[in-house]
Amino acid sequence: WRMPNDLPPWSTVHQQAQRWLKARVIEAMVHDLGVLLRLAEGRNEQPPVAIFDSRTLQSSPESGERAAYGGAKRRNGSKMHMAVDTLGNLLVLHVTPANEQDRAQMSEMAQLVQAVTAQSVQVAFVDQGNTGDKPAQAAAEQGIQLIVVKLPDIKKGFVLLPRRGVVERSFGWMARFRRLARDYERLLDTLKGMHFLTFAILMLIRFVLLWLSFYSS
Repeated sequence: WRMPNDLPPWSTVHQQAQRWLKARVIEAMVHDLGVLLRLAEGRNEQPPVAIFDSRTLQSSPESGERAAYGGAKRRNGSKMHMAVDTLGNLLVLHVTPANEQDRAQMSEMAQLVQAVTAQSVQVAFVDQGNTGDKPAQAAAEQGIQLIVVKLPDIKKGFVLLPRRGVVERSFGWMARFRRLARDYERLLDTLKGMHFLTFAILMLIRFVLLWLSFYSS
């Protein structure tokens, strides 16, 4: 992970990056870009709807105690619990070992989402892993109605689920960044920061494209 010779020494870049991560500068950037993108598309400044889901990152020797064996994905790693808005923009990220169930994180996720959106989220779409009274109650305590999107009883091949496809698309965006292909990070703050940095890049690209289309029309 050393820097090319035409850039500053890697230690200098790493030190500054850690300062930004600890100060949550990149996270704030993502939230601000999300507001701009929503306003540019004629939506409310803060989202009334969120989509929750998780993905498991394969562990590496650097993962340490974060890693655990997740039976659902049959891999040893860390689980990224994410909430996105209806545009697929990242709202919050919560990291647990892969053996932790999604429904057990609902209280934490609901609190985090309402904190960053100024209590604007009223509805959250989730998968069948959040079925039951406990997740629904945990979300309701934060003013969020939980809607479980279920697979049809009879299905063949790939099925695009309503709303759930938004967060799956966000997972696909992240999968194109090699730094997020595995849990390469030793520090939890760095792991979270790399996710927000990825979305900052993606959102800046979308914002520039919107700006160019506006001025070319």
